[in-house]
Formats: sequence, structure tokens, C-alpha cells
Amino acid sequence: MAEIDVSVARADEYVVEVREDGSTTRHTVMLDSSALERFGGGVPAKRLLEESFRFLLEREPKEAILRRFEISVIGRYFPEFESEIRRRVTGS
Repeated sequence: MAEIDVSVARADEYVVEVREDGSTTRHTVMLDSSALERFGGGVPAKRLLEESFRFLLEREPKEAILRRFEISVIGRYFPEFESEIRRRVTGS
């Protein structure tokens, strides 16, 4: 199972490191307050990003995840993202 570490880089920008199978990838994700509310329904940014990366890792290897992106981009590749991530983080 992958280990996911989220840290704040600066306002609205987070660094997510994914460790799995002896290697690490590093991703920069932009997440502003409106996106946090839209996708996370008020949960902390760290929780939303951890669950978002679990969602991605169920669908592709860590090396295929974009190195820099806005969280809303996930829905372009995986249309079910918004409803699935809300269900995961809020239980509804």
C-alpha cells in the first residue's frame, strides 16, 4: 500500500509525496478554498488530498499522476471523481 505525505508549500499549493515499491514521486497540487469546499465539503485539505491520491492510485500508477495540477483536473480524466471523492471524505 502506498504511503501518502501531504505538506503545505504555500497558500493554496500543496506537495504530495507518494512512496510505494521502494520509490517516491512528488506532486504539486493547487487547491484553493472554493475547490476545497466543492470537493471536500469542509474537510481539512490534507484529508481531501490524501483521499484524492488514493482515488488516483486505484486507477493508475503513481508515475502516471501529473507532477503539477489543480485538483479539479482530476475530473477531466475521471468523471466520477467529484461524486466519489465527496462520498469518501464526507460519507454522503
